[in-house]
Amino acid sequence: MVDVLRDMGAAFLGSRLKRLGERMQTGAARVIADAGLPVQPAHMPLLVALDGRSLTIGQIGQAVGISQPGVTRGIGQLVAMGLVRADVGSDQRHRAISLTDAGAAVIARARLHVWPQVADAVETVLKSQAEAFLRTLADVETALTANPLDQLAARAAPGLSIRDYSDDLAVDFHDINAEWISDMFRLEDTDRQTLEHPRASIIDAGGAILFVEAKGMGIVGACALQKTSATGFELTKMGVRKAARGLKAGEFLLRAVIDRAAAMGADPLYLLTSKRCAAAIHLYEKLGFQHDAAIMADYGARYARCDVAMRYRGLDGGAASGAAKPG
Repeated sequence: MVDVLRDMGAAFLGSRLKRLGERMQTGAARVIADAGLPVQPAHMPLLVALDGRSLTIGQIGQAVGISQPGVTRGIGQLVAMGLVRADVGSDQRHRAISLTDAGAAVIARARLHVWPQVADAVETVLKSQAEAFLRTLADVETALTANPLDQLAARAAPGLSIRDYSDDLAVDFHDINAEWISDMFRLEDTDRQTLEHPRASIIDAGGAILFVEAKGMGIVGACALQKTSATGFELTKMGVRKAARGLKAGEFLLRAVIDRAAAMGADPLYLLTSKRCAAAIHLYEKLGFQHDAAIMADYGARYARCDVAMRYRGLDGGAASGAAKPG
């Protein structure tokens, strides 16, 4: 069977640790039951926190590192079992939680019949790695206290990179573009010529093809610069796989293609598309393309689906820094 949590590696570490914790607590619960104790593994940290001291709910939460609602729920259960008591403090607001005699007896029995057995079992599982494993856990907890995971994720690199054309990527170029063209329109002869012979049609003719690669997903998008005159280039055959929608891979790729066009001295840099690609047109406009009647007159007849022609005006002021579907 496939182990999804293991195969997903670091991205699913939290879920994997939760699964591991559930498995270990299931075994610990049996040890606790065999010792004749009425509690569950989740109660044990609360009891230990109260061993020999009186604390508020907030202080218990800090001691065991769980949320206040979780502490309140657990303490309520222990109160119902007669293992702890809650006394209202002198200011009538903060309850002082402490062990009853029965609770202290549970701690004493757990110290003798539960904790040593569970600790020995864990060390048997971890073998010589027990100390290092626990040290790593402590380091992870300290790191997450300083920088919560969501904040670290927000600062992380997007995991996108640009790759140049190589013949082993020809199938990606074909499949990515055939997918969106077939979904929205139909493949025309000019499409097939370009997609089936990218080196001859684009690269050997003086153009370029760029790909965007997403970490863990492989090649997810492609776009070509097809040379159509001494200095003119058509930005064409741009698409992103359905599985990668939402990653902003298209915009990342488009910015790279615009920069490459500037480096190649493209003038004009233009594209041909359709009004049906409204989101793409909005992105083109955002990055410096403008609707151009002259481009439509000169090149628009190339595709039956073409009813929008745009020219990049940003090249006069320098290349842009930083999915769309042209022809």
